[in-house]
Amino acid sequence: MFDFLTEGQAPICGPQKSRREFLQIGALGAIGLSLPQYLAAKQAGAVKPGNDEKACIMIFNLGGPSQLDLWDMKPDAPSEIRGPFKAIRTVSPEIDISEILPYHASIADKFALVRSCHHNGAAVHDAGWQMMQTGRRFTGGIQTPHAGSVVSYLMGRKTDLPPFVVLPELMGRGGGNLPNGQAGGFLGKAHDPFALMADPSKPDFKVPDLLPPDLIGAARLNRRQRMREIVDNTVKAFEASEDARLLNDNFHSAFRLMTSAQARAAFDLTKEPQAVRERYGMNRFGQSCLLARRLVENGVRFITINTFLTVFGETTWDIHGSKPFTSIDGMKNVVAPLYDQGYSALIEDLHQRGLLDNTLVSALSEFGRTPKVNPAGGRDHWPQCFTVSFAGGGVKGGQVVGKSDPNGGFPAERPVEPGDIVATIFHSLGLDHTSHLPGPSGRPFALVDFGKEPIHELFG
Repeated sequence: MFDFLTEGQAPICGPQKSRREFLQIGALGAIGLSLPQYLAAKQAGAVKPGNDEKACIMIFNLGGPSQLDLWDMKPDAPSEIRGPFKAIRTVSPEIDISEILPYHASIADKFALVRSCHHNGAAVHDAGWQMMQTGRRFTGGIQTPHAGSVVSYLMGRKTDLPPFVVLPELMGRGGGNLPNGQAGGFLGKAHDPFALMADPSKPDFKVPDLLPPDLIGAARLNRRQRMREIVDNTVKAFEASEDARLLNDNFHSAFRLMTSAQARAAFDLTKEPQAVRERYGMNRFGQSCLLARRLVENGVRFITINTFLTVFGETTWDIHGSKPFTSIDGMKNVVAPLYDQGYSALIEDLHQRGLLDNTLVSALSEFGRTPKVNPAGGRDHWPQCFTVSFAGGGVKGGQVVGKSDPNGGFPAERPVEPGDIVATIFHSLGLDHTSHLPGPSGRPFALVDFGKEPIHELFG
């Protein structure tokens, strides 16, 4: 995103771009869709009526949590399979869960587990990231849009806030040098997410491009207007086209975001009681969960929370067992507690505020971990079987869909693939997963691959 209110280079929510680059390749260039395409998608019935209040929070667990140590315990398996943790009962008679997730046990009636997920992508992080967030592996140079970008395209914004936000910032690198899927893809940069690019748990947290007008100053506003006049004079021929009308809307939407009192208030965590902030956890993930709740309340349609920013240099779910990766103890003492606290607080808070029924919370990951503990005491990458969870958004909590084999290594019942998961998200939001987008070169592009369906059992 670009700051229209400052001079020179102004990185706000993405890589540095100069004004010259902005004019050449940014939002005032080709944005990847035309107004006729946009209207055609609306008229085709991709967005079902009566779903304007629906929202989705996608929690993406970078690193790949261990299904066997968290959500799909195998207490009767040999020790090298079952690992060091015990299963505990929960408030749901259908769900047992790891002892290192006690808060999850207390809210298990509100979420559902899918224990039979798998994909055929490479066992590298960024391959799984793109598949699980878009429903597809990128092939032939085509980058499929993130599910939130599809929502942005089909449903648009409701308020001054963007329709699609990533917290706290976009994913970093994953080791495979592949696109990670957190972008608008062929829908164009107009449907990239707004990325916060700040840690909301820091005492000095603020959103740098949402400064109030009194801090921007009249001179800077005047500079923005002069720039706009230059653009107007430069691209008159382009502005005669229908593309330009939509482009102009995006330009003013960005300015509206930066000067909106509603947007500033939505991102202002100081408005929350300290006890609420502490319930979520005074860490980056916990405060991102709280911020996601505030954004849903203020009309944001889709929020992705990255539990971690990269698998390098952080203690994450990537429990290979020894440095530079995370150990089993690191998962037990650091990762699981902060995730357990933040996730459970989010679900409880949404429920208490009457928001959970219309807000799907999908907790996903790129893959699971190997059934057998490795020599370092950890587990390695394993896309052949893993667990995800869903809560709210019409999902019936307290249930398990699918089943893994006795070692937790392969689906034994009701296998689920990335396209099915993305179709489930669209279904909850009231989108027709069988509809099409205008793809590259204007060709129709299905929202999900042929044969992929929502996990209907989740919805009772």
